[in-house]
Order: sequence, then structure tokens, then C-alpha cells
Amino acid sequence: MANLPSSSTRIIPDIARVPRHVAIIMDGNGRWAKQRFLPRVMGHQRGVEALREVVKSCRELGVEYLTVFAFSSENWRRPADEVSFLMTLFLKMLEREVAKLHENDIRLKIIGDRSRFDDKLKQAMQHAEHLTVNNTGLVLTIAANYGGRWDVMHAVQAMLREHPQLAQGFAEEDLSPYLSMSDAPEPDLFIRTGGEQRISNFMLWQLAYTELYFTDVLWPAFGRKELDTAIDSYQKRERRFGRTSEQLPGNQLLDRQGKANA
Repeated sequence: MANLPSSSTRIIPDIARVPRHVAIIMDGNGRWAKQRFLPRVMGHQRGVEALREVVKSCRELGVEYLTVFAFSSENWRRPADEVSFLMTLFLKMLEREVAKLHENDIRLKIIGDRSRFDDKLKQAMQHAEHLTVNNTGLVLTIAANYGGRWDVMHAVQAMLREHPQLAQGFAEEDLSPYLSMSDAPEPDLFIRTGGEQRISNFMLWQLAYTELYFTDVLWPAFGRKELDTAIDSYQKRERRFGRTSEQLPGNQLLDRQGKANA
């Protein structure tokens, strides 16, 4: 088995001025549309454009991993017509965008429970992942029909199927390879748009030591400027991982140029 990134709860990762992994809850599409007296679905369409811009910006900034929450396991509770539109939009996005992602050396991954998706959408997911699997640039992960609790439970079940003896007890190292994001470092920066200040069952295991950033900006209006503001906030924080400020190297904060401020 390939070496996996160590958990930041046990080993302190290298801290760079640009977050290596950014995770985003793209919230506020419906409210953006409502403010403009448009159908909610128009907000979701504009949200795809915002995602395209953020992917481009992350590539330019040197972010290595971008993970976005597109559809949670709780979103099935939304009106049936909106859910149907979201599924159609997801399919169209895969069909239209995957070639561009491939041209830009972006690897696409999709995590979550695919059992509720129809066959056409499942096939599109599989094709997109297969086409981009060998790309070495930004890794874009889309969480669809995903929940953090589902992720942990699914991982435990998969681990015990392969290693039933671990039912008597197991360590973090035993479980980690079975989590959806096992091949990525834990997020450095989490962003939630739309004004809500909660993580809503997103990457519960992986966000243990992630820096959280909340903004009132609705997702369709989120772009390079707003991403820069979030990263500026990240760069002004001390990432202590259980240590005191005095224990940090030089007791320093990172600025945008990678220099240190006392």
C-alpha cells in the first residue's frame, strides 16, 4: 500500500503560505437567486460558474487539493423538482467540463454514496475519473451524496470486512486507508459561504485541525477576490496543533510573501 499522508492530530504538517488543501461548502445559491427574483435553479447554474473560477484561481495560487461539497446526504430532503434539477446539472457539468479539466492536468475525484444516482450519472462519474486519473496537477474532489458520518461508518465497515479481527480493537492507522479522502492531506483551510457558521456533516474526520473561515458572501458571488481574502485570513493565524505560541518556530505568522511577522 502506498504511503498515506499522516494525520495532523498526530504529526505536525509543514505549514506553507498557500494552503495545500482547501475544502469548501458552496452555500447560498438559492438565496442568491431569490435576491434577484430568479428561480432557485438559476442560483445553482451560477454556482457552477463560481466553481469554475475558484478552480482556476486555486491552480494559479498553487493549491494542490480542492474539495467541494456539492450535494450532501441531507439534501435529498429538498423539493423533488430541485433535487432533479441538481442531478441533471451535475450530469451536464461532468459532460461539459471534464475535457477542460483534463486539458488543464486536473484530476477529478468524486466521493460519496453513489447508490442513489441513476446509471447515466454513475457512468459519467466513472468516465470523468478514469479520463483524469493520471493527471498530476490540482486534485478536484466533489463530494456528492456525501456525509462525514457516512464516511466514517462506511470506512469502519469496509475495514472490518477485510480485517474482521480488528473488531476487537483498532488504531487510527488501521481505519485511515478506508476513508474517502485517504489519499489526500487533511484540509488546511475550510471555507463556508452564505453566512452559516457550521460544518454540516462535511469531512468530520479530516477537519479536526483545519482553520475555519466563514463569509456572508453567497457562493455564486464568490470569486478570486473572496478566495484571496480567505487565504489572507488563513495566513494570519497561528497553527499550533496543541502547542503554545511560544513553541512555534520563531513565534511567527506567515504573510503573503512567505516572510515572517513577529
